Amino acid sequence: MRLYLSSFREGDHPSRLLALLRERPAPVEVAVIANAIDAQAEPERSAGVRREADALARLGLRPTEVDLREFFDQPTGTVAAALARFPLLWVRGGNVFMLRYAMARSGADVALTALLRRDAVVYAGYSAGACVLAPSLRGLEECDDPQVVPAAYGDPPIWEGLGVLDHAVVPHVDSPGHPESEVLTAVAARYQANGVAHRALRDGQALVIDGPDSHVR
Repeated sequence: MRLYLSSFREGDHPSRLLALLRERPAPVEVAVIANAIDAQAEPERSAGVRREADALARLGLRPTEVDLREFFDQPTGTVAAALARFPLLWVRGGNVFMLRYAMARSGADVALTALLRRDAVVYAGYSAGACVLAPSLRGLEECDDPQVVPAAYGDPPIWEGLGVLDHAVVPHVDSPGHPESEVLTAVAARYQANGVAHRALRDGQALVIDGPDSHVR
């Protein structure tokens, strides 16, 4: 399993992300999954996708958005085939509950975990894109509003994470200047007090997992 989980955007060590791709010839195609910002108005959402694509292109990658909404209520194999085309998936931040819902309704949650078990893809991203891999999303409602899901779709939010990790990831901790730093620093402290396994990341840091090796950079 290969993961590059940043607190904010590409972090300070994008070379660590590129190293997870092994010796692939450039440019490597990357799927941009931006469903964490589906609650935003379309002009704002489109601008957010473009920002991700431009940043990834500067790393020498070839980005393409894969909008999970296009796979809602289709057989799981449909989204699995779409994602399997890419050696790298980039899952951007936003609202973790909106992202989790899109993954569930499209079948991407099942497809992603299967791809990761086979080490067939590098999963990378930041903020909500990292948080969604935890066993549970409980506690993150202090930062992200779970009610965006029923407001948009009429369905309840999903509180279970993908369970790819055996611990939570808390981004933006002790990161002056980030608007969510104070609330997420408090979430990390609450996890610590309650014995919830977690990794706290400051902006600039990334949790890099390559098989048995796991380090915060």
